[in-house]
Amino acid sequence: MPRPTGNVRLKAARVAAGFNSQQDLADALSGAAKQIGIRGLSIGVRQVRRWESDSPPWPQPDCQRLLVHLLGQNMESLGFTPPWDSDGTQPDRTRRALVTGGVAAFGLVAVPGQAVAAATQPATAGSDFAAVTRSHRRLYWSVAPAKLHPAVLAHATLGCALLPETAGSTRRTVATALAESYLLAGRIDFFDCREPSSASDTLLLALQAAGEADDPLLGSAIIAHMAFIPGWAGDRDAALERMIAARTYARRGLASAELLAWLDAVEAECETRCGNTRTALHLIGHAEDVLGTGNEHPSPEWMDWFSPARLAAFKGNTQLIAGHLPQARDTLLGVLDEMPASEDKQRSVVFGDLAAVEAASGNPEQACAYAGQALDQLALTWYATGMDRVREVRRALAPRQHERCVRDLDDRLYGWATTVSALSR
Repeated sequence: MPRPTGNVRLKAARVAAGFNSQQDLADALSGAAKQIGIRGLSIGVRQVRRWESDSPPWPQPDCQRLLVHLLGQNMESLGFTPPWDSDGTQPDRTRRALVTGGVAAFGLVAVPGQAVAAATQPATAGSDFAAVTRSHRRLYWSVAPAKLHPAVLAHATLGCALLPETAGSTRRTVATALAESYLLAGRIDFFDCREPSSASDTLLLALQAAGEADDPLLGSAIIAHMAFIPGWAGDRDAALERMIAARTYARRGLASAELLAWLDAVEAECETRCGNTRTALHLIGHAEDVLGTGNEHPSPEWMDWFSPARLAAFKGNTQLIAGHLPQARDTLLGVLDEMPASEDKQRSVVFGDLAAVEAASGNPEQACAYAGQALDQLALTWYATGMDRVREVRRALAPRQHERCVRDLDDRLYGWATTVSALSR
């Protein structure tokens, strides 16, 4: 079988980022150039073809910025050879500026590659940096995302500065914690702030850091999170392609039953968003079987977003969208009984789904009551996904907007405190 030819690194990065053809990448690069104000730059498929050839030319600085931004890797990782002397006479600071300038221009810091100098940080740097990462992960469940997100990104910036100054196991510890930090920031971007474009950029950096740590399970989790982005947009092919990659990475490590079941749940949610509820329910059933059977591998410490109750919440939402209203009601009520007291964010989503069940069942008063409970929860712990559920219920209640219960819901949904809280986050 002939070996692949050309710049296989760039091609692999392009496909991993969801650009299935050279034309797709060319269009995305040209669009990004207009978005950030780079005038007069038009990138065609012929240029991308040259970059994926056996001898790719070194792109001009603006193209470097865009490639790093869209693909989340530095230029050398993308298969390009810098035009400086092979004896290393080009200053290191110039090289770093070229390969990291693109991501930095978008408010993010690129993940540096393997250090070339001796480590200057003590062995304790890894554990100290990871301790803050763990603290941020716990704070996610109680701290407002607008307050936590800047702190997480600042911590990731520190990790990027530490990485070239560490080696061996310390470097792996820093890289792992850095990947976790970028994963957390990407989760906030997507689920809390509803900024899928920012989430995509941040998750690419998380994946790059996981690669530096050589942690396939963390890579699997990051890629699965990336599948949510096209999945929620209704792009089934792109979502499934990322899920294939996520499962491939999971096979490379000792994946726990919980992680494998979560991958089923992610794919099920993507299928649900794309209108394939029968496939989604099959995947959820498989996830239930995987959790019931279990295996000997423990779940990673960072996987704190999934449990049997969370899987049941996935199931209840899919049953709702499939029109299986009695089953959805029973499932979601069971979730409330099983959900730990600390699950504040998810509780608002479950109340919202229960409200949607009652709205679809012709019970506006009960729907408004559950929507009110969701708003109570959101007043304590903001979660954009939970507020989306409430707004969907209100749209479903439009034919009954003159009823007293719906007007009361409007008073709460558009009250001063709720409106200011939503817009300030």
